[in-house]
Amino acid sequence: MAEDKKNQKKAAKASAKTKKSSAAAAEDQSKNQGPGFGIEKLFLRDVSVEVPNAPEIFTIHDAPLIDIELNNSAVPVSDGYYQVSLQVTVKAKQGEQTAFLIDVTQAGIFALKNVPEEGIEMVLAITCPNILFPYAREAISDLVVKAGFSSVLLNPINFEALYMQQKEDQAAGNTGNAN
Repeated sequence: MAEDKKNQKKAAKASAKTKKSSAAAAEDQSKNQGPGFGIEKLFLRDVSVEVPNAPEIFTIHDAPLIDIELNNSAVPVSDGYYQVSLQVTVKAKQGEQTAFLIDVTQAGIFALKNVPEEGIEMVLAITCPNILFPYAREAISDLVVKAGFSSVLLNPINFEALYMQQKEDQAAGNTGNAN
């Protein structure tokens, strides 16, 4: 019986050493790994549907004019984790009347590990919205139909081009202010 207790203590010590060395090895490995990106959670943060001119608007059979507005924001949640929100507002007018106004904010929590500081902004402004947009587009399409209108399918958006245009506009604005 005493022999069993000695063997159990030896096994426990060996197990503790293995756990410590495994944890140290994992930490060393994460430091030596290249950049990493992960999706932790995707969620619908906010939704608003308005049909201000119902039921009269349903008697107008003109094709609606659709206006789309996009906003993107990113905030750090904790070390290496960011919440990115993509707000998509779709406003439809038939003649002079607003047919519907739908506002969807699709969000996600993203993990960025070992990403160089200069690359974080691009990941948050391009990669994350590219992941979020299909979910927002689906929500908008479903809400338009549930509001009583024909389906609206938003075209894909090139977030890289939008980001580059924003950077060019900022550079032009800064250059113009310096003169």
